[in-house]
Amino acid sequence: MISRLSSTDSANKLIDRLKKEHGDLMFHQSGGCCDGSAPMCFPKGEFYLGNSDVEVGIVNEVHFYMSVSQFEYWEHTHITLDTIPGTGGQFSLERPTGLRFIIRSRLYSDEEREHLKNHPVKRCG
Repeated sequence: MISRLSSTDSANKLIDRLKKEHGDLMFHQSGGCCDGSAPMCFPKGEFYLGNSDVEVGIVNEVHFYMSVSQFEYWEHTHITLDTIPGTGGQFSLERPTGLRFIIRSRLYSDEEREHLKNHPVKRCG
């Protein structure tokens, strides 16, 4: 199956840890100035989604969103949610864990790109 989003085992372990502590979660790919561009993890519903956001996919039962303008930049790539040692974004739930979420990307193949033309992302709001 061709998808826009996947996650590593390391990311899934951290998601599971955060779910135990905070309940249902959501991700929003930050495009902000304070934390740069980083996946931010919040309790589900704590981050307001509007018409300018799209749902990119679901990893480990957690929905992943980003702004339409940022998606226009990333739409040609498959995104993998991963973790590295470090401090997460200022408002992201993983901040005190010693790990931070990051995204890695690769360009789609011609076949994947053609398939995804018929499967647009869902707008929020």
